[in-house]
Amino acid sequence: MDEGRSVKHTLKSVLTPIREVSWNLLLISVGSVLCAVAVNGILVPLHFLSGGFTGVALIIHYLVPVLPLGALYFLLNVPLFILGWKFVGPRFFFYSIAGMLIFSVAVQFIKVSFPLQDKLLSALLAGIISGVGSAIILRSRGSAGGTDILSVILLKLFSFRLGNTGLGFNIIILGTAVTLFPLEKTLYTLIYMYVSAHILNLVMTGLSQRKAVLIISTQWERISHAIMYGIRRGVTITTAKGGYSGRGIEVLYAVISFREWPRLKRIVREEDPNAFVVVTDTLEVMGQGIGNQPRW
Repeated sequence: MDEGRSVKHTLKSVLTPIREVSWNLLLISVGSVLCAVAVNGILVPLHFLSGGFTGVALIIHYLVPVLPLGALYFLLNVPLFILGWKFVGPRFFFYSIAGMLIFSVAVQFIKVSFPLQDKLLSALLAGIISGVGSAIILRSRGSAGGTDILSVILLKLFSFRLGNTGLGFNIIILGTAVTLFPLEKTLYTLIYMYVSAHILNLVMTGLSQRKAVLIISTQWERISHAIMYGIRRGVTITTAKGGYSGRGIEVLYAVISFREWPRLKRIVREEDPNAFVVVTDTLEVMGQGIGNQPRW
């Protein structure tokens, strides 16, 4: 009996890391393929630019087409991995090396075309595909290199949104590109970058948004009980004092997911229609159970 449990435990300890590595590599691969589709299917045929190190590689490729695009991207990324090792950790470092290699190969060999003639629609579609692809990659425990590494470092150190970091870096790329390429292509590229950054933020934080809720009610006991046992979320209870009345009152504080907010609102209305409720969106939440920060 004990030997059977020991064998099961050993198998579980061996299979769990394999499943984890396989899942993360799958996310990186799917995201890299989507980004490569956006680059080779829309950006390169229309001579649009891109952001980050992909944009730098495209600029060099357009001006001096000596090396393949995938090889250029690989070479430009090498110095960034020192920062990834130092500020994020070895696990992120090794997954990001895998991501950089996969994306470089995908850009080199994936060749697709889209039956679109309108450049504006092409820029929008490229932004959607690239934004989803980048978000899928960053849902793993690594990245595809480039500004993804910089974005994760700034998120961990200063809580900058992932998409906003990329957008800020891309402004520098566009400022350089506008002096080298026609203004029209630069503007289409700006549309592509904006859509990509917005989709990235939506997928990474928008769909897993957490809300911080502050509730002041005379029925605080019933409301807190409903939150803990109905929604199954923790509640912090503090005692405050009204500035005008001077009376003590209990204040409830809870962090819930975006999908749980309608249920909480219904509970408060049923228990105390006169309750005072303040709801705020959070940038990120760390902690077991309710946390939404990716585990890089």
